[in-house]
This record gives sequence, structure tokens and C-alpha cells, in this order.
Amino acid sequence: MSAPAKQTAGAAPVDTVTMRETVARALGPEGETGAPPRAPENLDILIGQLRGHLELLIPEVEQLTARLPKDGTARYCASACVGEARGKLQARPEARPDGNLAYARCLARVLRALCDHFENKLALELRRQ
Repeated sequence: MSAPAKQTAGAAPVDTVTMRETVARALGPEGETGAPPRAPENLDILIGQLRGHLELLIPEVEQLTARLPKDGTARYCASACVGEARGKLQARPEARPDGNLAYARCLARVLRALCDHFENKLALELRRQ
């Protein structure tokens, strides 16, 4: 797990360590290849936390992305991930017995991807400029 990445000046700190811990509650530890863990307790609270993390991280990734070259791969990939994250925030759980769990896991996967962009890819690309 990487250390929390720096955020834009004047913004509240982005705590990607906590975000990744929340992701692990929904998906299990990173790198684990076995079946996902059982449904966590307080699933509604977990969904709220995942949504809150996404709402904080999306604008940060957008700000970093805007500073990248318009025709760059990193910008394209990060922008696509932001679009997917926004779509997941607009979606709601399906009306089925495991709908909330499936929704939590969708949110967790896109949050993990945004954390990756924020910590790794975007930071590397910005250093190259």
C-alpha cells in the first residue's frame, strides 16, 4: 500500500490509506485472489463511506487530470475512470437480495481505481512535465 498522495493546494487532505481500508472491507485485502469476504456488517454505512470517499476524490483526480497533456494516455484513462465513478454514484443498488452488497463492491472497485490514478499514474505524469 502506498502512502497518501499529496493533494492540490488549499484542499482538504485526501486520505487514500483510509479509502483503501474501506475498499478492503468490501472487497477483501488488495492482492488477495480468493473469493471476496462475506458481506460486511452495517452495509448501508459502508456504502455511505464509499460514496463519500468518491465524492471527495473525484474532484481531486479531475484537477490533476486537467494539468496533463490533452492527448495523453494518463489523462484519457483517469478521465474515463472519473466518468465511471460518477456513473456509479448516480446508480442505486438493484432490488434483489444481494443488491446492496453488489453495489458496495462496484463502488469499492471504482474507488480503488481512482486511488491508483491519484497516487501513482497522475503523480508520475505530472512529475514528467
